[in-house]
Amino acid sequence: MKGSHFIIVFLLLNFLHLLLPVFPLPLCSNSEAPLPHKDPLKFCPYNGTSCCNSADDSRIQKQFQVMNISNSACAALVKSVLCAECDKFSAELFRISSVPRQVPVLCNSSTASSVSTQTIKDTNDFCSKVWTACQNASITNSPFAASLKGQVPAPVKSNVTKLMDLWQSEADFCNVFGGASGDGSVCFDGEPVALNSTAPPSPPGGLCLERIGNNAYLNMAAHPDGSNRAFFSNQEGKIWLATIPEVGSGGSLELDEASPFVDLSDEVHFDTQFGLMGIAFHPKFSQNGRFFASFNCDKQKWPGCAGRCACNSDVNCDPSKLPPDSGAQPCQYQTVVAEFTANGTAPQPSEAKSANAHEVRRIFTMGLPFTSHHGGQILFGPDGYLYFMMGDGGGAGSSDPYNFAQNKKSLLGKIMRLDIDNVPSATEVAKLGLWGNYSIPKDNPYTDDKELQPEIWALGFQNPWRCSFDSARPSYFICADVGQDHYEEVDLVTKGGNYGWRVYEGPFRFTPPMSPGGNTSVDSITPIFPVMGYNHSDVNKNIGSASITGGYFYRSTTDPCMYGRYLYADLYGGAIWAGSETPEDSGVFNPTLISFACSHDSPMNCSLVPGSSVPALGYIFSFGEDNNKDIYILASSGVYRVVPPSKCNISCSKENTSAVPSTQGSSGPVSSPPSEATLSAGLYNNLVVLLLSLCLLLVF
Repeated sequence: MKGSHFIIVFLLLNFLHLLLPVFPLPLCSNSEAPLPHKDPLKFCPYNGTSCCNSADDSRIQKQFQVMNISNSACAALVKSVLCAECDKFSAELFRISSVPRQVPVLCNSSTASSVSTQTIKDTNDFCSKVWTACQNASITNSPFAASLKGQVPAPVKSNVTKLMDLWQSEADFCNVFGGASGDGSVCFDGEPVALNSTAPPSPPGGLCLERIGNNAYLNMAAHPDGSNRAFFSNQEGKIWLATIPEVGSGGSLELDEASPFVDLSDEVHFDTQFGLMGIAFHPKFSQNGRFFASFNCDKQKWPGCAGRCACNSDVNCDPSKLPPDSGAQPCQYQTVVAEFTANGTAPQPSEAKSANAHEVRRIFTMGLPFTSHHGGQILFGPDGYLYFMMGDGGGAGSSDPYNFAQNKKSLLGKIMRLDIDNVPSATEVAKLGLWGNYSIPKDNPYTDDKELQPEIWALGFQNPWRCSFDSARPSYFICADVGQDHYEEVDLVTKGGNYGWRVYEGPFRFTPPMSPGGNTSVDSITPIFPVMGYNHSDVNKNIGSASITGGYFYRSTTDPCMYGRYLYADLYGGAIWAGSETPEDSGVFNPTLISFACSHDSPMNCSLVPGSSVPALGYIFSFGEDNNKDIYILASSGVYRVVPPSKCNISCSKENTSAVPSTQGSSGPVSSPPSEATLSAGLYNNLVVLLLSLCLLLVF
């Protein structure tokens, strides 16, 4: 395929991706996670975990009382509609965002899909129920007088109305306010949303891997042009552009170690916990040539390594009193995010095979108080903003003695969300106290919580080590967070969420050995607990250590039995887990420790653990994902790719092995796609596939 065709197909894929539905997970209409509340709500029937607190409950009750509804049956239904704001799926119930929605999507059987993710408690049509009960009931300041879907209700002279005054018929009313449950969405049927409760699916038989590279890399980023190329970087500071062979082709990674795409090792300080920690390529890299690197530097060795210390008066920390493990001098080591360019090295950035090693713009610089736990991953979210994962800084047994992770004025122990496309003015930088050359997205959590630094998207992390967005469900932002002595965790990250450290280590209370920076009380925070994780005792007891490495939701059809599961691993133990979500789209996960083996026709031989048939991966540094959604393991012993399970004699009922040639080195099996229920609604996806096929025919 020619380069121009790649670009056209990439644009078509991105356009069609916008048509795909966003699957629900518990999320409030303000994009924050629902939280448990100790005191039950007095008016709305939502107790335990919900999107309302007592103040919200009181406000809704007053709104209802002012309505003075003339019919008791109608009043009961309207009450439930108003209280849907408290539902832990309220973000999905109020999903039409062209204008602010006052009414949730009411279940309407006339538009029901054949695929439903929601438990239907009543076979009657709830939208029809509302119309029948309320069509002749008078309501003051009716929420049904709102304009939705571009349709405007009939004009009225009074704020006291009946549905019949506003809408001509039930069909007219339900066309505006109704919607079906299905296609990965939910609707409101008068009671709190509940998803189908099903038993966890049977765990896959194992993971089959092939080794396609010899060297150890810390980061992998698929080329934004949609091709079969990807960037790999090592901790020392070099980035390479590689061509990835097709699954089953017998080929290995095409990469010239002697000719890196760019060499930043002169700026990067490399040590056990320092180096080039993250790379991110702008979504429009093929047009603008912009890419970003997150790395550590030593200000004693490089003049460009100069930034304010994270230990400062704003966070009640005195740099002169930092203990010896902070380095030779306070904040000697810095964390940096810098912008680079491939422009000028080729006629088009998409054709570039090298880049300029000189910084275009310094995005962020901050001095590190200690020599561990500084994260450093960067990635672009589906919203186009740059997400930056920062650890708590370590210190005193890596237990965050200054409590930076809970300090809302500190950027340590946080996930940040930055706008790198809009250069801030000097006034904006000074006013907001920014740490570099970036702007703040207007919907960052600080607009709701004035105590937060504006960069912060979520807080309460110890050392986030590899986060990713689910390519099929952009609302699923998932991060692995390194634990302390007992527990390694996986978190579903939401706007403004507090993930507990160092009040909690995973789901367990944590008592720090020393606290010169003070403690955060248990009652002062509402932590969001992990959706998955493991105790240190769950991994190889001979290692004596555990450290989680986050991965990806598996979205390739190469291994159809792994589809939809979240893969993660332990850095030291060579252990790999697959987390399945049950009920589907609920945010509730069931992790399973899975076996792994090496393909019989692996392009490169896999070293085995002595006395076993298990590949000796060594340290599992990171996972990667290419443009085909195939998943890679970046280990100290090389680069491994997930391949069809039949190549390891692993049973998978969903794999089509009839087309698998028996000779080694030939094309791999043609895997059947996951079932219709596993994917989003079948009819919708068939339409998308048909459109894509037509587009590809036009291109070729």
